[in-house]
Amino acid sequence: MRHRKTVAKLNRTASHRKAMFSNLAMQLFEHKKIRTTKSKAKAVRPFVERLITFAKKGDLASRRQVLKTVRDKKVVKELFEEVAPTFENRNGGYTRIVKLGQRLGDGAELAYLELVGFEGVRKEKKEKASKKDAKKKKAAKEKTKEAVEETSEE
Repeated sequence: MRHRKTVAKLNRTASHRKAMFSNLAMQLFEHKKIRTTKSKAKAVRPFVERLITFAKKGDLASRRQVLKTVRDKKVVKELFEEVAPTFENRNGGYTRIVKLGQRLGDGAELAYLELVGFEGVRKEKKEKASKKDAKKKKAAKEKTKEAVEETSEE
């Protein structure tokens, strides 16, 4: 019997759901913020918070427990060395769900699932990317300017 078993099935088999939760958790730990549907965010939240609680312990048994679900060793290392120390004095509530509205294609409710305290991390990456793009555009303009000057000389 499944009395009082409150698992959001999300129209997936158990193995598919487990793999999806693992992938969402890996992306969250890697990028500190992910955009997904509201129902997936609500379902994966306890899963992620449990992994962070394991990481706060920091011992070998906890690392192995996390590695059972999150298979990428780089992500687990980042979780134990970067994410867990920031939540050292916090007892739960490591994630935040920010609702975004409906998706245009199918009307699904979208939301950001983000780690509390890492709000500016993703923005810094975007700023670096925009600086690189600006440099590339500037270089392209200079090349076209040189090409125009060469053709006008001929």
